[in-house]
Amino acid sequence: MLFNSIDFLLFAPIVFLIYWIGLKKRKNQNIFILLSSYVFYGWWDWRFLGLIGLSTLIDFGVGRGLGKTDKPLNRKLLLYISLIFNLGILGFFKYFNFFQENFIKLSENLGLSVNSFSIKILLPVGISFYTFQTLSYTIDIYRKKLEPTRNFIDFAAFVSFFPQLVAGPIERASNLLPQFQSKRKFDYTEARAGLQQVLWGFFKKIVIADNCAHFVDIIFNSPTDYSASTLLVGAFLFAFQIYGDFSGYSDIAIGVARLFGFKLMRNFSNPYFSENIREFWQRWHISLSSWFRDYVYIPLGGNRYGRLITFRNIFLVFLISGFWHGAEWTFIAWGALHGVCYILALRISRMKNILRFNSTFVNLGLKGFKIGLTFSIVCFLWIFFRAEDLTASFRFISEILKPDLFSLPEIKPLYLILLILFQVTVEFLSRKQKIALSVIDYYKSRYIRWACYTGIVVLIGLFMHSKETPFIYFQF
Repeated sequence: MLFNSIDFLLFAPIVFLIYWIGLKKRKNQNIFILLSSYVFYGWWDWRFLGLIGLSTLIDFGVGRGLGKTDKPLNRKLLLYISLIFNLGILGFFKYFNFFQENFIKLSENLGLSVNSFSIKILLPVGISFYTFQTLSYTIDIYRKKLEPTRNFIDFAAFVSFFPQLVAGPIERASNLLPQFQSKRKFDYTEARAGLQQVLWGFFKKIVIADNCAHFVDIIFNSPTDYSASTLLVGAFLFAFQIYGDFSGYSDIAIGVARLFGFKLMRNFSNPYFSENIREFWQRWHISLSSWFRDYVYIPLGGNRYGRLITFRNIFLVFLISGFWHGAEWTFIAWGALHGVCYILALRISRMKNILRFNSTFVNLGLKGFKIGLTFSIVCFLWIFFRAEDLTASFRFISEILKPDLFSLPEIKPLYLILLILFQVTVEFLSRKQKIALSVIDYYKSRYIRWACYTGIVVLIGLFMHSKETPFIYFQF
């Protein structure tokens, strides 16, 4: 069930009304949330309900087992059960086709005869997200940072909570699970903030991302037909397509959760205002970045064993992160290049005092330059993320280097540039707030506020496509 579908626009209000009006006890609310989440997830393919159910059962059992024993060997065995199962199903469903195809290609290149067989594995929606969420639960219990829950319904609702089930944020049990264990009361202020966030999420998805996608697809599908300047426009538009698409999903998820009395972690914090790649990853997909930091980077040794080990750990994390995004060499290259840029940013940051001037004007100019440079690097690396394969990536880049770089682009989506500027302005003005549309609250007149909301709704209606488009991160 897509957030931007008629089905969800009917589903959400019904669930909301039953949840708050028909159910008063916390236990009944959790049962209803669990059932609603399974309906929401089963809307895509009911067969995958068994997979998420099995994952829930195993990690609930592992958590209970860890809570009952202090023997190191038993605890490690239980943790390995969780790791092997979760990473096993993730590896099978997400990476089996990748390894099969590359093994066959490698064998053919070596002149070996292979009796190839083809099995196409269908990727369950959201598997990368809920497996990481349940893994964090068992790992935190193993580390004795979290007490296991004895209530299966609470845990199952935590794993399958429908607003963030499919594409995050990847929540930690230490934050979300206690909210299922506490009594919830309807809060008008929180609900209002949630609706603001949902509205802005729909604007970013429908108005920005989906309309950028139209031009991005045209340009990336035939890069040799356009000038270098047009290809730059395509890379620029994809940067806002993926941001509007993914952060829009996160805004809707966080906003819907607020309507039900839950607070999810912030997943994006104006990443395109970052001054370097290191800062970018502190602002982009925060739930995943922090997950890799806590469960991969630190266990590898973090920055505790010298510069070279630190750089190795950073690079490995980004390499794994790229592979997490998709079973394609393009994602691996994207992750590796981000790792290199992150390491360079880390080294350059130690020279920051050299690039400090007494003039406020000069420092502001330098800050603007660093933001522009970082955004340009991010846009360039998005080419690998968007292209069909590595060959297409290099072809796109080689076309950018053509001598007609400064010619006028053939595609001039001026109206879309204005809409992007509107989005950037709103988020810049509200950069110190967690909700972009809270900037509207500065107006004391309710008529002005409602005029602003109405204007955004009208824009959504005007630029909405006739066909529902899935969110990009559903494929991960």
